[in-house]
Amino acid sequence: MNIAKVIVDVPASSIDQTFDYLIPEKFLDIVAPGVRVIVPFGPRKVMGFVVEKASSSEFSKLKSLNDVLDLEPVLTKELLRVGKWLAYETISLQITTFQAMLPQVLKATYKKEIVRLSEARLSEELEFLFAGRDVVPYEEFIASDIRYIRLSEAVQAGDIAIEYLVKSRITKKFLTMVRPAKPLHELEEAALDLSKLAKKQKQILHFFLQNRKPVEKRYLLKQLRTTDSTVNALRKKGLLEIFQQEIYRDPYAVGDFTKTEPLLLTEQQAEAIKPIKETVTNRQHDVFLLHGITGSGKTEIYLQVIQEVIEKGEEAIVLVPEISLTPQMVKRFKGRFGSNVAVMHSALSAGEKYDEWRRIQRKEVQVVVGARSAVFAPFENLGVIIIDEEHELTYKQEDQPRYHARDVAIQRGMNHQCPVVLGSATPMLESYARASKGVYQLETLDKRTNDKPLPPVEIVDMRKELHAGNRTMFSRSLKKEIEACLQKGEQIVLLLNRRGYSTFVMCRDCGHVKECPYCDIALTYHKHSHRLKCHYCAYEEQMPTQCPDCGSETIRYFGTGTQRVEEALLKLIPEARVIRMDVDTTRRKGSHEKLLHQFATKQADILLGTQMIAKGLDFENVTLVGVLTADSMLHLPDFRSSEKTFQILTQVSGRAGRHELNGKVIVQTYTPDHYSIQLASQYDYQSFYKKEMVMRKTFHYPPYFFLALITVTHTNQVKAVHTTQQFVQKLSSVVHNQTILLGPTPSPIPRIKNRYRYQCMIKYRNEPHLQTKLRKIAALFSEEIKKEDLLISIDMQPYHLM
Repeated sequence: MNIAKVIVDVPASSIDQTFDYLIPEKFLDIVAPGVRVIVPFGPRKVMGFVVEKASSSEFSKLKSLNDVLDLEPVLTKELLRVGKWLAYETISLQITTFQAMLPQVLKATYKKEIVRLSEARLSEELEFLFAGRDVVPYEEFIASDIRYIRLSEAVQAGDIAIEYLVKSRITKKFLTMVRPAKPLHELEEAALDLSKLAKKQKQILHFFLQNRKPVEKRYLLKQLRTTDSTVNALRKKGLLEIFQQEIYRDPYAVGDFTKTEPLLLTEQQAEAIKPIKETVTNRQHDVFLLHGITGSGKTEIYLQVIQEVIEKGEEAIVLVPEISLTPQMVKRFKGRFGSNVAVMHSALSAGEKYDEWRRIQRKEVQVVVGARSAVFAPFENLGVIIIDEEHELTYKQEDQPRYHARDVAIQRGMNHQCPVVLGSATPMLESYARASKGVYQLETLDKRTNDKPLPPVEIVDMRKELHAGNRTMFSRSLKKEIEACLQKGEQIVLLLNRRGYSTFVMCRDCGHVKECPYCDIALTYHKHSHRLKCHYCAYEEQMPTQCPDCGSETIRYFGTGTQRVEEALLKLIPEARVIRMDVDTTRRKGSHEKLLHQFATKQADILLGTQMIAKGLDFENVTLVGVLTADSMLHLPDFRSSEKTFQILTQVSGRAGRHELNGKVIVQTYTPDHYSIQLASQYDYQSFYKKEMVMRKTFHYPPYFFLALITVTHTNQVKAVHTTQQFVQKLSSVVHNQTILLGPTPSPIPRIKNRYRYQCMIKYRNEPHLQTKLRKIAALFSEEIKKEDLLISIDMQPYHLM
């Protein structure tokens, strides 16, 4: 098997296939499917993934691999299969799907070093290479004749490590350690033989006679108030050994977590967990939809299923939305499974992510808790995959490969013959429809574990408030309740449901709205810098003092940003201590945790924020939840807007009265009669599901129809329209006559970064091989894509229609 079949890192559809390369003798033992290699491709050298090995090729003249980047595969054979499947499903390139599975560090430009970790004798060739040094540039190894298998063996034995230097920032972290190099009785003899003057040396030897474990050098020097030269003197006498020990940057030190024991399950929980545990025991694949109201104990079910999986010696992946990867969530998993858990999310540094990923790759953990991309954790013995808050839109990736984590989880569940559990208080309509049809197994939890009812919800009609002369953002009812809570020393959560709606600037005389010159969207006003910014292309300008159209000075900002709400709140209730959580206040690393900790320790009375506070939070002192603008989402051009509104209202209501104290929810709205607001206030998912399904059926939307969205963008508007028309014409000749094609139409935001955007929506029930047809049509435009800066993107499961 001396031929490697390689997918090369050249993002072009014509090159999305394997290329054969000869494996030079020195690489033969370490080239395996899943390792990254450097190969000659035309005049340049490029990176690629080996997907299989072969003993023959249909081509007679083959080039050889230049280098191997990994000593052990970074992708498992199963992940290589998943990557191929994903590339077909999402109409993307295999190289893109493989890259999506790896931590950022492995995609960056880097240099490598070989670091010596112990004083153990290495093989002749490696001793010659190190020549007394602790670190050797990787290039020196490449230039030598040493076989790669020697390096691989030394890495496996833990004597050396390969270091990635990402733009000169070391991605691994080492400590210099000291340990005895001789048995204890020899150390005792040596201590007696030392001269009276060598007091410090004696002290060090006595230290090791009492503590036999290796100790960090820095700690040793500090404790015994000694210097490097003393330790080195003992090393030269062969009594001590100095070595490098790698430490992982654990963003959550285990010491911070109190160990927790499994709780006694309620009758409902026990019923729901039984079939899931059976599939784990029998190694069967099935998909469960765990529909449990907020506070019904879904997390405890996850924890006990994982316990079962760990006891079988298998592994578990738990996906949670990025937004609810709160310290509280991590605490629950670390508290139950300790250091057997790796955590992956975007707030970690590149180095921390890489360390967590390597702990998984080295089989040092059995549980991964993470956001979307954790679904690609390189486990080889999966026992369960859990997706919490399965309705969350963040599980869908918006750029290539445009995958949905749920689909990848189900595919991996089939590969490993293990169950997939989807949990939510407000499941996606598509998931609930599948469960109702028996495609998924439905498990329902409709009682809270503390047996308390869900908090009552009061809907306040803001139109009546206006008529009554109340022009503030807070209804009289909400103000009264906030004041009552403050008096009792209880806490309040206020949600500004402002997605897609922000503070814009308008002239009161002529109605002119300040727009971005490069995108067809209003500029957003940022108070702290007194500037207008575009949230799509980062253009910004100074806030004007007069209208650029009519010259009037009555230019004002409209809409409600969190800053404005905070100011209004403090004006209304000056004694309130407010913590604001939005994109601006949580930008810095750790700020999210810091603010929540302040709120949990009662350093504030009110937590005010955008959607990031709506889910996953559990504070025992919160008794009031207020929703300030319930309907801002209802008016977006998106067929899911009612569903999203129902979900967020239900989720945030569940934050009140989760413990001993009773809670209350107040929802302020200008459309109080809308069914999604009415039914959310009654926590009536069933009625909402039935009503919304009628709408979906009438207008041919999922789950009755599948959708695909084609977006064409170009700097020339005519070119964008013309290309979309051509695409639609070609498509209409190859699809079924029941398939509906809508378009070309301008996208809801017709221009971003000076590029015009046109789209075509496909609605279909049964369209076999649609991916193949779309790929072929897109390939017809490949010349224009290359030469004319044309972009065609295809989304087989669009969630963001803007």
